[in-house]
Amino acid sequence: MEEYEIKNRIRGSFIGGAVGDALGYPVEFKTYQRIVSLYGPTGITRYSLSRESKALVSDDTQMTLYTACGLINANKIGQNPVVTTTRAYIEWLCTQDSSTKWPLQECWITDLEELHSLRAPGNTCISALKAIVNGQKVLNNSKGCGGVMRIAPVALYGASRPTISLTSLNTLAAELSQITHKHPLSSISSAFISHLIYSLATDEEPTEDSLRGYVGDALRAVSGMFLDDERNMEYFAQLIHRAIVLAQNEDMAEVEAITLLGEGWVAEESAAIALYCALRHADSFESAVVAAVNHCGDSDSTGAITGNIMGAMVGYDAIPQYFKDNLELHDVILKVADQLYEC
Repeated sequence: MEEYEIKNRIRGSFIGGAVGDALGYPVEFKTYQRIVSLYGPTGITRYSLSRESKALVSDDTQMTLYTACGLINANKIGQNPVVTTTRAYIEWLCTQDSSTKWPLQECWITDLEELHSLRAPGNTCISALKAIVNGQKVLNNSKGCGGVMRIAPVALYGASRPTISLTSLNTLAAELSQITHKHPLSSISSAFISHLIYSLATDEEPTEDSLRGYVGDALRAVSGMFLDDERNMEYFAQLIHRAIVLAQNEDMAEVEAITLLGEGWVAEESAAIALYCALRHADSFESAVVAAVNHCGDSDSTGAITGNIMGAMVGYDAIPQYFKDNLELHDVILKVADQLYEC
């Protein structure tokens, strides 16, 4: 696979995630009925711009950028990526909570004003990171989607470093999720999504059929990681299979199918919804992210994960220009993506 195309896919997954995030952010917490009443029968299909004519991203994209910076720093200074990414997340915490003090600054993005904007940061992420700063053990049983929505850079880090095994990347994705979210389903979902994104980003000509194949590969790989947790793994696999079956049912309305998968507030539901949208619209980045945000649930997170998957599949160049225009932090996201590639 040519270097340009690998870089294009990495950029695509980063920007794709931000696109889905920015499209879904204005309708997060809104019912589907409210979304339709505000944006028409097809729901929200284009950005709802701020007063500064920007499509604002949420904490999902903020934390995704800090995940990438943590991995970049690990490569730069030769430290364990879990350690450097934990520190990167603490830097993000400092941008959200002025009472938190941290002596280190290793991420250049912390200097950017936009990263200090509060965009509905997740309570679990905030409380877990505060515990770490205070030298306490993180004690929760959360499977909120805050662990999986930020995980794409792990796969993209691996796509630019072919010497790293896919097993190691899956493990790293699970470990980074566990920094803040301790429930096994958070780790399972993160490893699964990372495996899927890596497979698509490194496939020269990904198709709907190959996407289906990678789903099976990812389930087998993650099952091997969680042999001692058969109950949670079986539940996750059942939900993923339901997403596959629903994606084949063209007679069912998308919002109805998504409702059968959940609302996306927890990790396994957000992963299943994103997979459903990617499979249902494997030939259209736009249709996939639009479907992913128009439902009664965590629209920005399901949009972000879907955008990560579809962006890895089609690449940056194939993402419609109207989604790149006005996207907050667009150039910053590309710079971070390129730095991750250059690792």
